[in-house]
Amino acid sequence: MMLKPSLSQILKKNESYYSLVVAVAKRAREIAEESEKNKVILVEKPVQLAVEDFAFGRYHLVESKELKEDRK
Repeated sequence: MMLKPSLSQILKKNESYYSLVVAVAKRAREIAEESEKNKVILVEKPVQLAVEDFAFGRYHLVESKELKEDRK
């Protein structure tokens, strides 16, 4: 189990912190909904599981070209 991975470990060059926060929130909601639907009790919080998904590369951050151009 990874404890509080730093943002520098998760984000690649030129990726937005905001995009990561939004992506983690969406993934955490998916995890919570799946566990409720399957009647599974989670030991860890959905947000922690979502952060680990991104930290271990199970999910990847994909930003739109428009967002990348806005940061230039």
